[in-house]
Amino acid sequence: MTKNHAFRSILAVAFVTGVAVLPNAAEAKDWWPFKINAAKGGDLKKVEALDYVPLEKAEKPWNLCVLFPHLKDSYWVSVDYGIVEEAKRLGVKVTVLQAGGYDALPKQLSQYDDCVASGAQGILVAAISEAGLAAKLKEGDAKGLVQIAVANPILETPITARITPDTYQKGFQEGEYLKKYLGDKKTTAIGLPGPQGSGWAESYMAGFRDSTKTGNIKLAAELYGEPGVPQSLRLVEDALQTYPDLNVIWGGAAAAEAAVSAVADAGRDDVVIMSSYENQTMLKLVKEGKVLGFAAEYPVMMGRISVDLAVRALEKKDYEKVLLVAPGIVTKDNVDKIDPTQIFAPDGWKPEFSVQ
Repeated sequence: MTKNHAFRSILAVAFVTGVAVLPNAAEAKDWWPFKINAAKGGDLKKVEALDYVPLEKAEKPWNLCVLFPHLKDSYWVSVDYGIVEEAKRLGVKVTVLQAGGYDALPKQLSQYDDCVASGAQGILVAAISEAGLAAKLKEGDAKGLVQIAVANPILETPITARITPDTYQKGFQEGEYLKKYLGDKKTTAIGLPGPQGSGWAESYMAGFRDSTKTGNIKLAAELYGEPGVPQSLRLVEDALQTYPDLNVIWGGAAAAEAAVSAVADAGRDDVVIMSSYENQTMLKLVKEGKVLGFAAEYPVMMGRISVDLAVRALEKKDYEKVLLVAPGIVTKDNVDKIDPTQIFAPDGWKPEFSVQ
């Protein structure tokens, strides 16, 4: 059993009704405590729900460095917002570097070296690829650097802690939701989980694939690619031609956005579209009924908590080694019950790259 699979049964109770009402729908000032799941001692067989409360202030202005795959969409901009605002609140320094895309692993490797050379005491890593970054992370671990995986999971390589969604569970539960939504209707689906080699895309896909092993959804193809709308559009258009009986498209936010356009152009109002995670466009498309739903990841809160984890580790205070955002499926029925300030940066907010 893999680490992701071990967590599969623990959160299933949250989806008994098919739609989970998301926690913490309150004013921004009431963000804390934030409901989250912790694998006690890093053991995914011992997961407990907890109310996360951050430190009031850091003991000193620790120097943190952040590595992002890119800042081209509202998801990563929202993680950046959470990191920057929490750094300001705690009183620590932050330098943010972004590689420019999931095809830019060499640049992220170089940026990791830049973080180390700059004297960073902690590195917050949203890895383009765990396998690609593993050697650098092992070097950092040997040097005693605090290293926190944020948003993109790092599952096998030694790090200090991680705050991520459970991507396997999200893919699995979205498959379960789709089966319940579609009922006895036999359907053909494709999956567009994201870039191959990232780790998280494969984990999303594994969860969705395992769900479709039972029930009436036939998984016709798994199509990997850069998570951009133009790239996804080509994949969706080809799939609509290749699989004329296709009526379920599941994948990342960019893929879902591309699918909305492609199925409209093809006059295919019989196709159900679902996204594995959120961005501002998904929120709009769910409200409009063009996308069935998405499984929320709370990018802002993951950013905030990643900073707090780094500070706790640097100050030798107690911290959880593995924190997992419990998936909650957002649909048109419950979209107005979520607190968008926990998910998205404020309208008009631009990425910030330094906190001094």
